[in-house]
Amino acid sequence: MRPVRDGTGHRLRRALRRAAPALLGYVAVRLLGVVVLAKWAHLKGHGFWPQLANQWDSRWYLGIANRGYDDVLTGVRNTCNLAFFPLYPFLVKAFSHPLPPGHRASTGLVLSVTASLLAAWGVFAVGDRLYGHRVGAVLAVLWGVTPVALVQWMGYTESLFTALAAWSLYAVLTGRWVWAGTLSAFAGLTRPTGVALAAAVSVSALMALRGARREGAGVTGSPPVARMVTGCVLAPLGWLGYLVWVAVRLGRWDGYFAVQRTWTNQLDGGVETLRSLRETLTYQARPELFLVVVSIVIMLSAALYAVCVAQRQPPPLLIFTGALLVIVLCSGGVYFPRARFLLPGFPLLLPFALAIARARRRTALLVLGGAALFSAYFGAYMALVWPSAP
Repeated sequence: MRPVRDGTGHRLRRALRRAAPALLGYVAVRLLGVVVLAKWAHLKGHGFWPQLANQWDSRWYLGIANRGYDDVLTGVRNTCNLAFFPLYPFLVKAFSHPLPPGHRASTGLVLSVTASLLAAWGVFAVGDRLYGHRVGAVLAVLWGVTPVALVQWMGYTESLFTALAAWSLYAVLTGRWVWAGTLSAFAGLTRPTGVALAAAVSVSALMALRGARREGAGVTGSPPVARMVTGCVLAPLGWLGYLVWVAVRLGRWDGYFAVQRTWTNQLDGGVETLRSLRETLTYQARPELFLVVVSIVIMLSAALYAVCVAQRQPPPLLIFTGALLVIVLCSGGVYFPRARFLLPGFPLLLPFALAIARARRRTALLVLGGAALFSAYFGAYMALVWPSAP
């Protein structure tokens, strides 16, 4: 009798083999972006490693890994590092513990690249689960060719957050509620938009719980119901826990929100987004390319969400992307990073993935190849020409 091979290791290898084409495609388009950046940086007399590992927000995270968090709020604008969530700098410090502090930038970069591979795998898994292998592969590549995809291989938190979000949503879709809640809790320690994922997991768990009770599929205390309740409770704990910790550290109940106000980053109902959109696309005679692309990403994301609703995507995905859009577009902070803030909203790319997957192979390759070339060019432009943070 042949032994039954159905252990965790076997299932993992089988899932990895299924995802291999998507991961290879993702790595290929990201390597193209790095090659273009390296060549452009060489022509300008710059090294490309600092552009990836030690610029803008990366320095804030490295500062937290090296020196910890502030314990006072001075009120001076854009100076308090409590605005940055702790999981990424904690991992940077943990994985670089045997090394001198000067190596932490490299550790952070390796962490981001590794997280991006896990994220691409999770993005594929969601697309594969919903629409099949081809759509999942296209979706993973599309996530790797968004205009600001270079950030995925920088010392930033977007890759880590997307990995946690993608696998948490996949866990919801497959009924693994404890995993979904646990991953959501970690995502809530990674970025402030973790609250969007927490909402998706908790609301989905409550919907599933209500459906199970209505159908008589379980009773209170049965394993399925207990797992749903556990996932629902776990999901927001990371985000809430950090807010409570900041409140205790600063000695005021609104500590985190006070910090955000010093960064001019509070909800304003979308007033600043609309003002910046109008100014960029209407009033400026020669607007910056970067701001034009950010504006297009914002408008396209809103339109794609309407398409996703019309296509009746599963509620967890719609709740996550809807909440993400509300948080990003209705905040009054700086305008230019908003395309990056929307990067974890990969379900918004599903309409494109479906269309490309159904097209002829030559057409699909031309579309993805053109997108990869533009993403590579724009990533290098973002790092070497655009004078501010991505």
